[in-house]
Amino acid sequence: QVQLVESGGGSVQAGGSLRLSCAASGYPLWLYCMGWFRQAPGKEREGVAGIYTGGGRTYYVDSVKGRFTISQDNAKNTLYLQMNSLKPEDTAMYYCAADYRRSDCFSGRLDEDRYNYWGQGTQVTVSS
Repeated sequence: QVQLVESGGGSVQAGGSLRLSCAASGYPLWLYCMGWFRQAPGKEREGVAGIYTGGGRTYYVDSVKGRFTISQDNAKNTLYLQMNSLKPEDTAMYYCAADYRRSDCFSGRLDEDRYNYWGQGTQVTVSS
């Protein structure tokens, strides 16, 4: 079975950095669409960053553009989210998501409903 395991979360002061990792295993087909979502208490789950792993095209929600970078390491079967200049409003549970379907990984937004596989999440807390 497909398994996604996140790591790298933690507590950091505003302005600091964290790098999240998502290790993928057990996938019978290539995971063309991968992304990061987050959910803060009392808020809906939000698509943060996505990547088309077959070509490298990326998506970012406006609030993280210029601060976050999504990337992949195919040799390690790992997805990353580099988060710089962190703000308190970035505090959330961050989830890795993936899907083998290659079309429309993101079309104007990162839609959680089109991703079939999910990790269990890693907590990111940013203090002021």
